[in-house]
Amino acid sequence: MSADPQPRQRDAERTRAEILDVATEEFSTRGLAGARVDEIAARTRTTKRMLYYYFGSKDGLYLAVLERAYLGIRALESHLAVDGLPPTAALRRLCDLTFDHHEAHPDFIRLVSIENIHHAEHLRASPIRSGLSGPALDVLERILARGRDAGLFRDDVDALDIHLLISSFCIFRTANRHTIAAIFDRDMLDPDRRDHYRRMLADLVVEFLTAHVGRA
Repeated sequence: MSADPQPRQRDAERTRAEILDVATEEFSTRGLAGARVDEIAARTRTTKRMLYYYFGSKDGLYLAVLERAYLGIRALESHLAVDGLPPTAALRRLCDLTFDHHEAHPDFIRLVSIENIHHAEHLRASPIRSGLSGPALDVLERILARGRDAGLFRDDVDALDIHLLISSFCIFRTANRHTIAAIFDRDMLDPDRRDHYRRMLADLVVEFLTAHVGRA
């Protein structure tokens, strides 16, 4: 009788996940050029050969880290229960989700910045590239459509416009935390200001979509 393949499969999945966890920290801290595969192997108690078995190369490992980071936020967006909410409340909930995720995952922000330095050459080659945009825009398109049907939202912007508007503040707040603190002496992640910034983001997006609607 052959051995049950499930334990071996679970071990492989666990090993792969552990490698990605450590690699996420290594790449987000040191960048693609500075990250060392030997260090990742040592911290995961495996070998460089095993890493290449799972991911093919250093670039392959980096791309897997990047894809997993994007898929994390996309999973949250795709499961966001907003269809039963009024359009403005749904929009605020999406703003809150993005705000909370980006604050809790500074490694994601750093990885996005690193990939932009490389002109997104790895993401452009990703076999799942087309699936990295859908959830982000699908939920927004549904919210915008309901808001327009109700006469609440302007009709001269699309889902990507609003996605960029929401993401810009959430990314800027985390990515530029240290330079803002150095120049303006303000910590953008100060817990005492958190609710203020969270509410400010949602207010700005709602005001942008609802301003001038129905006015001559």
